[in-house]
Amino acid sequence: MKHSEELNFLPVSVNITGRKILIIGGGKTGYHKATLLSRFTDRVTVVSPDFHEGFGDLPFELVRKEYERTDLEGAFMVYICTGDEALNARIKNDAGTLNVPASVCDSPALCDFISPAIYKEGDMTIAVSSNARNVRRSIAVRDRIRQLAQNGELSLQETAP
Repeated sequence: MKHSEELNFLPVSVNITGRKILIIGGGKTGYHKATLLSRFTDRVTVVSPDFHEGFGDLPFELVRKEYERTDLEGAFMVYICTGDEALNARIKNDAGTLNVPASVCDSPALCDFISPAIYKEGDMTIAVSSNARNVRRSIAVRDRIRQLAQNGELSLQETAP
């Protein structure tokens, strides 16, 4: 496995229109990913035996059960957030055999993709990524962009040519 300092992630925007996104794990990390996704889609299924407070307020299908390989069928992408390293690795392996891109939370070396720090205003989305090397710095830069936009120092509105 590569260490995060050797990994190279390409920042892209992915069309998720009408596509099923799966989150496996209903804890705090899964909730964080779900909250992020709720700004972009309502087509998310979350599989977990238990759910962090707030999941019920999101527009997603919550499936209260232990993970099974068949949960991955039909998924466009999966966020793996169980908190159990062995289970995460098993799910990642299952996803790989089914050609489902996977993001294993807190394990960049296992990820097919990572989530950047995102600021979204209307149809403008700004993503900040540190190539999985410094998440806190990405968040700080994103927060500074948010502050500049909210203070009117950075306009994200369309301007006339």
